[in-house]
Amino acid sequence: MTSLFGSNLVAMVTPMRPDGALSEPGLASLVDHLLATGCDGLVVGGTTGESPTLTETESAWLVGAVSGRVRGRARVIAGIGTYDTAASVRRARAAEAAGAHALLLVCPYYSRPTQAGVVAHCVAVADATELPVMLYDVPARTGIAMSPATLIELAGHPRIRAVKDAKGDLFEAMSIMVGTSLAYYCGIDELNLPYLACGAAGVLSVVGNVAASRNAELIRAVRAGDLDSARAIQHTLLPLVDIIMRTSPGAVMAKAALAQLGIIPDATVRLPLLEATSVDLARLDEVLAVPA
Repeated sequence: MTSLFGSNLVAMVTPMRPDGALSEPGLASLVDHLLATGCDGLVVGGTTGESPTLTETESAWLVGAVSGRVRGRARVIAGIGTYDTAASVRRARAAEAAGAHALLLVCPYYSRPTQAGVVAHCVAVADATELPVMLYDVPARTGIAMSPATLIELAGHPRIRAVKDAKGDLFEAMSIMVGTSLAYYCGIDELNLPYLACGAAGVLSVVGNVAASRNAELIRAVRAGDLDSARAIQHTLLPLVDIIMRTSPGAVMAKAALAQLGIIPDATVRLPLLEATSVDLARLDEVLAVPA
């Protein structure tokens, strides 16, 4: 199951030039960095990639550029979900044509459909291509959660194979893992260790933009049953998780960290996001200066 998506996944930022245009050199450098640090799944154009501000043309270009750079060394998962089913279908087909290996489909946001509407939306998108689909359950952003019954129903679709869980309900996650064949991926960096310990197939991490090698070590330790080592690794990650995930939005701070490390040339984000403040950058410098 994990070969469809990988196990050490990262929610990639989208490198941009100071004028807000996409940065091809920045993207190439970021992909090389993520591959070198142990990522086996790259999520392109998701929330951390500032998907709400990307045009359909830009989203397809990003998938093609990343796929061309990766050349089969990792899975490329395209974030294609919107609150518009027809637009999500178009993005899914464009991602498939651009070389994506899989799709990340967020629960429709803002319109807050019924659970039956969520099912119909997800089935329509899953039916539109031949690619495996990872559902993205993130009620804090979408305003609606995928209910257990909805997840169980969608698990019956032959191409819906996994869930990025940013709900944080470990009991629900374990129950659905036991009752279905869905592979679970932790979508909350703060909870990577408990999710892995409960049987998650991997992580889909924002902090992985700058700490993918430590996430890889964490996954290996849990799989080996070495929870003492896993806890020690997670403890080293806590300061990074705190500064990246609990100050400004993750996309902002992950870009700032990558720019501070010289991996991407600019930390530009598109409005309504704003770049990190001087106070946050000073705190980030302190954390990045501490050896792993």
